[in-house]
Amino acid sequence: MDTSHRRVLIPALATALLSVGTAAAADSADRPSAPPDPGRLSQLAERYLQQRADAVTTNPVRSRSADALSTATGPMKAELRRDLAALARKGNAYKKIDGGYTHAEVDVTVLDTTTNGSTATSHIIENGRLRLPFTATEVADGAPEYEEYSVPHTLTFTRDTSGAWLLAKDGVEADGGPVPSTQIADPADDPAPDSENEGNKGTASATTRPPGGSADPKATLAAKASATASYNYSAMVRYANKHWKKPNSDYRTYGNDCTNFISQVMRAGGWKATSGSFASRKNNKKWFYASHTWTTSYTWAGAENWYWFAVKHSKRTKSLDNVWKLTSADVLQANWKPRKDDIIDHTMVVTKLYKGTPYLTYHTGNTHNKSLRKLLADHPNAAWYAHRT
Repeated sequence: MDTSHRRVLIPALATALLSVGTAAAADSADRPSAPPDPGRLSQLAERYLQQRADAVTTNPVRSRSADALSTATGPMKAELRRDLAALARKGNAYKKIDGGYTHAEVDVTVLDTTTNGSTATSHIIENGRLRLPFTATEVADGAPEYEEYSVPHTLTFTRDTSGAWLLAKDGVEADGGPVPSTQIADPADDPAPDSENEGNKGTASATTRPPGGSADPKATLAAKASATASYNYSAMVRYANKHWKKPNSDYRTYGNDCTNFISQVMRAGGWKATSGSFASRKNNKKWFYASHTWTTSYTWAGAENWYWFAVKHSKRTKSLDNVWKLTSADVLQANWKPRKDDIIDHTMVVTKLYKGTPYLTYHTGNTHNKSLRKLLADHPNAAWYAHRT
């Protein structure tokens, strides 16, 4: 059989295939990259945030929390390793303080995703539940079943050379308030530029728990109601429980929304607005809400201003000398760095009281039923101002 013809055909075919492959590669390089699968990015985000939440629990190994390190960039892996170690230490400290968290549940809501070449940016909401170590009987008796939080993130993903998308950066958004238990950064303590400090507040509330038995929360609430018949404390708590995560659309929100939220809670329980206008909005003797920021009092949404209206001018609250005297619907305020200034940064409300421990709810970052024990441990240098409402 004549093989010379075969010797000619085989190199020719190889050359033709090489030409086709080269053209296809060039064509592929010229085409714009396909956008990432939104479902895949959501999965990566949830895996990453679940692993963070698991790390702060007493049971950190859970099947739903596949190793997020395998789907992160090199710098992000190093950052996540440091964070996971810090969160584990935090979880162990919480366990010693009040039993910690038994396990975590995280869900992610993707608001939008934009792609620019090999970079994708997703704005998401992390919704988490950190289960507390109470039995069903204790929960039925009034103990909180879990601590909840809802916090926005801006996540950045990059595409590697294989085409896989990797988590590159997490921008958590919780400026001004205590960060969720799954984060380790300190809260910002920059006061609003319109904060009006009227003078010396006196001694902050003590944080050492006094000796003695735990107060009955129902009896304490009844005593409050009888002393101030015009206020409905149960309505305050119901409002906070309903709107801690989903803001009431009847009100606008602020970048630092904690005191705006507390003013709404107080209003739901019977606080009456004062008269007011554009000209009087900076006056700490006024407390009112209107359709625009320039027709709403500073005391409505400013933590420092609210303090002076509530304690000094209206006397609608009474200062407590110890934070452990807080009961249902009472308010707790914080100055994160009192050595820096005397301006209050944050405002919270008590939504649970169980065996003498108050549980606080607040906006920025949105949190429901975080124990006073954990807040005090997280912020040992803060100055606290407790109010009987």
